[in-house]
Amino acid sequence: MTVWPQGYRKIRHGELDSTNSEAQRLAESGETGPVWIIADRQTAGRGRRGRVWSTDTGNLATTLLLRPDAPPAIVGQLSFVAALAAAEMASNFVPGAAITVKWPNDLLADGKKLAGLLLEAGPGWLAIGIGVNLASAPEGTEFPATSLAQLGIAAPSSEEALTVLAARFAHWYDAWMNEGFETIRAAWLARAGGLGAPIRARLPDAVHEGVFEGVDTSGALLLNQQGQVRAIAAGEVFF
Repeated sequence: MTVWPQGYRKIRHGELDSTNSEAQRLAESGETGPVWIIADRQTAGRGRRGRVWSTDTGNLATTLLLRPDAPPAIVGQLSFVAALAAAEMASNFVPGAAITVKWPNDLLADGKKLAGLLLEAGPGWLAIGIGVNLASAPEGTEFPATSLAQLGIAAPSSEEALTVLAARFAHWYDAWMNEGFETIRAAWLARAGGLGAPIRARLPDAVHEGVFEGVDTSGALLLNQQGQVRAIAAGEVFF
């Protein structure tokens, strides 16, 4: 049975506008963390690029507030740590499903979106928001979505899911702090969806097509375009 990791606290709310917004408020009021913030319901949840993130009853909406002892230039690597933790949490409940990570911040189950991550930062603090479809998934989304329940299991409670997620994050966070990004990068690539396959990378000003070759030592996506490898630091990927 998974136990809550030492050194991490937890604050639970019935309803919040956004767990990331609450993390920011706590950080600005002097909270040092690390603390997991969880809400049964979000009224203004958000994803990347200002998208709305729906949190229905029975799903997981949580944010980890951290003050990483690391240079600001590399704390973005913790998105890979969080993705690994979320993937292992999902696999814990549905060991037979094909759980993969999708650059830069999604978790897929059998090719459909199961979870999303959103990192936001301020002076000295980092908020790692994670939304997981446990009991239900939205319909009509740009990228098809799924939930753990749709994979044929009784959905775990948000409390059960968070306990496993927090434990796996603590494991990979320790590895990142002690061994560096290469350990995280190797484990992430072992779970990467679309590796070696054609993809489209949508940037704010252009769309690039090529073969997904992996990520570099900074976490940028490596796109092979007819023998020329382009490193993409930010964007969206479509298979």
